[in-house]
Amino acid sequence: MPILSKEDARSILEKVMSFSTADECSANLSGYEGGNIRYARNTVSTSGAESNYSLSVTCAFGKKTGSASINEFDDASLKRTVARAEELAKLAPENPEYVSVLGPQEYKASKTFKARTAAMAPEDRTKVAEASIVPCAEKGLVAAGFMEDYNSFNSIMNSKGLFAYNRSTSVDFSVTVRTEDGTGSGYALRDYNDFSNLDAGKATNIAIRKAMGSKDAKAIEPGKYTVILEPAASVGLIRNMMWSFGARGADEGRSFLAKKGGGNRLGEQMFDPRVTIYTDPFDAKVPTSPWSGNGLARKKTTWIEKGVVKNMYYSRYWAEQKGVDPVPGPSNLIMVGGSASLADMIKSTKKGILVTRTWYIRSVDPQTLLYTGLTRDGTFYIEDGELKFPVKNFRFNESPVIMLNNIEELGKPQRINGRMIPPMKIRDFNFTSLSDAI
Repeated sequence: MPILSKEDARSILEKVMSFSTADECSANLSGYEGGNIRYARNTVSTSGAESNYSLSVTCAFGKKTGSASINEFDDASLKRTVARAEELAKLAPENPEYVSVLGPQEYKASKTFKARTAAMAPEDRTKVAEASIVPCAEKGLVAAGFMEDYNSFNSIMNSKGLFAYNRSTSVDFSVTVRTEDGTGSGYALRDYNDFSNLDAGKATNIAIRKAMGSKDAKAIEPGKYTVILEPAASVGLIRNMMWSFGARGADEGRSFLAKKGGGNRLGEQMFDPRVTIYTDPFDAKVPTSPWSGNGLARKKTTWIEKGVVKNMYYSRYWAEQKGVDPVPGPSNLIMVGGSASLADMIKSTKKGILVTRTWYIRSVDPQTLLYTGLTRDGTFYIEDGELKFPVKNFRFNESPVIMLNNIEELGKPQRINGRMIPPMKIRDFNFTSLSDAI
């Protein structure tokens, strides 16, 4: 089944609305086509293509709602799906937080679709794998990687006349390179809307250098160190922090943005003045859908400006309770950086650690935003402005709130996981124990 055009999606959704007898009806119609290639031990192991299409219908009678979904779009199937959603709604208890669906909205176009990515063929994926495997094999290293690409659409409609449609493409590439004896490891990750921007060979060479440089790592004592965090090392902490920017959690005393005695910390200086983080669905480097899942229009939103909390996100229900406008949660994240290069940061460091990647990040205390996690795939000791030797990996216990108050230098933001994050130099990063993992 081909990707549905805006007109075809509208036609199906209009039928859904016409079949409903509920007080309110909303529907989400989406689909994608994509492909992937996977390799391990310098050999392609799998290559595939996939496609999937789904229609989800939600009907409401008063504050009672029911939902049903299907992936067949003939009239009979659509009627059965609407009838099932209405049947479930009548059986459901009332939802005291139900908010009526939105009326028509205006959306600015976002450049999430790239024709080159939509036109990808198996030959393109094979060339990506080849560009990654060959240099590793030539150096006696072992590569394992995965690339997947998607061409997709998403559309919504409701019984009040709202309709939205968006096309998007994406390509994600990651590679881990190990030395043959398994004592050195390097990693690289790249993601784009436009396949033309992907240079798998260049990314793999970065992973190669890290793998060769991290061989035979030495153990050093854990403790508080000055660290230089590459974007792959800090993105998980910053992403998790921004997921905690909900006003309701703060107002109810459940998050780090809660104020002692009640209320939230909107307008307070909580971070280093160099910290500015915003979202912009129309950013050329990290575009995203111009509307959220319920149809609320997204716009450029500054969450932290010069260290001050400027906005929190509000669900439509919580906004109604507080008498404010609803604000969709962060989509992409863009953190303003500085002018220092990674080499500059290393050169200016008397004693510290370069962390190229973190993983397995888990929450310890949501009210202080304390997280624990591990370094991996290349961690290096810095002394007198030079990388001296690789070190064994660490477990860390750290809060991004504290981390973003201990900034020494920031570099130029780089795209990672659909976000723009700068490399950063941080003092007093807390490593609690060693890890034998590579």
